[in-house]
Amino acid sequence: MTPIDPVLAEPLRDPRTVLSALDFAGVAVFAATGALAAAREKHDVITLAFCAASTGVGGGTRRDLLLGLPVFWVQDWRYMAVCLMAAVAIWLIGQRDWRFRALLWLDAVGLGAYGVMGAAKAEAAGAHPLICIVMGTLTACFGGVVRDTLAGQPSILLRREINVTAAILAATLYIMLRIPEAPIWPAAIVAAVAGFMLRAGALHWGWTLPGFPERK
Repeated sequence: MTPIDPVLAEPLRDPRTVLSALDFAGVAVFAATGALAAAREKHDVITLAFCAASTGVGGGTRRDLLLGLPVFWVQDWRYMAVCLMAAVAIWLIGQRDWRFRALLWLDAVGLGAYGVMGAAKAEAAGAHPLICIVMGTLTACFGGVVRDTLAGQPSILLRREINVTAAILAATLYIMLRIPEAPIWPAAIVAAVAGFMLRAGALHWGWTLPGFPERK
């Protein structure tokens, strides 16, 4: 694979790129899901902000540490600002019947967007394609694990519904499209949409993967 231009490795420095938009979207929607999870338990605004920040940057932090890169939100304050704005927005929305349903759909958007972003950043760091897929999946899912732990909810890793699979699909499809050197923009958009659609189908139709078979 041809390495990504160094500008794209730090996407917030070039807001015109698709990867920048996906990065903003991933942080914002995951931060919103963290705030919504805290709101479900009727916590105060400080707790909402903490949960939003922990969820929004949790997966990317883990990815950067494993790749030996500078932690992205420490290098650019705008990531944290996005998390805090998401928390304030959830606080101002207040009680709404639809807000917890929104949590599920925001999570679906985040899985697709951050699955691609994690894979793209690993690709930029020169990682093997398989490691890129793992990093994309980790980036998209680890924030949700942090969120569920803070909220005292079952981890997304332990749910039968299709969840992590959507992140795997987004990361895998992006890397597969990039191996023959497909342009970054179309590859990112196609992969992120595919991840979102898989998760959306699971939410709408209740799709699940087969469970471990019982011994006959």
